[in-house]
Amino acid sequence: MPHDLTLSLLGRLVLAAACGAAIGLERELRHKPSGIRTNLLIAFGAALFTIVSYVMASFFGGDHTRIAAQIIPGIGFIGAGVVIREKGAVLGITSAATIFVVAGIGMAAGSGMILTAFFATFLCLAALICVGYVEDRFGIHTHLMLFRLTSHGGQDFLARAHQFVTESGIEPQSWNATATGSDTIVEFEAEVTSPQERQILARFLQLGIRCEARPAR
Repeated sequence: MPHDLTLSLLGRLVLAAACGAAIGLERELRHKPSGIRTNLLIAFGAALFTIVSYVMASFFGGDHTRIAAQIIPGIGFIGAGVVIREKGAVLGITSAATIFVVAGIGMAAGSGMILTAFFATFLCLAALICVGYVEDRFGIHTHLMLFRLTSHGGQDFLARAHQFVTESGIEPQSWNATATGSDTIVEFEAEVTSPQERQILARFLQLGIRCEARPAR
């Protein structure tokens, strides 16, 4: 019979879970589809299947990689589940790619490649945090945002808001206006860069219009 849990195997499983959780924390803080639990379980599961594949082949014969080889198709299925196509925009590609990398980190930890698992985790976090910062800072990447404007201006407010959005070179994908008491509320979605988002918020603030922005769901 295969030997049961040893300190070496326990360490590999814990390492895989910790690496997955670290990457999941970054995804969680950025409000992305796959968070701490998802990435932790993916890394842990990949490590577990890698260990089981090796141990069973050692005791019962067969290919040591046979079970582990099925991790990739399984991860592809999970990754496809976080990709969303909404209103012409494809969302979740980075999260899907992250899941793919996390599975590889789990396999590295499960096979005993400790330094490789650590380095891959560091490189993955560096890509997500540092490259993400550069994209946001210099407006390389766009994201779908929902803007909500509130004012007492009535039709005059609507005309000014629409004119400003048009002059900013932003194409709103939806434009809804509702009246609530003495307030007029306008909501619209638009693909914007981070500098564009900051510009819109600052400009409406200067015009005395309350503006809120959040990722569109």
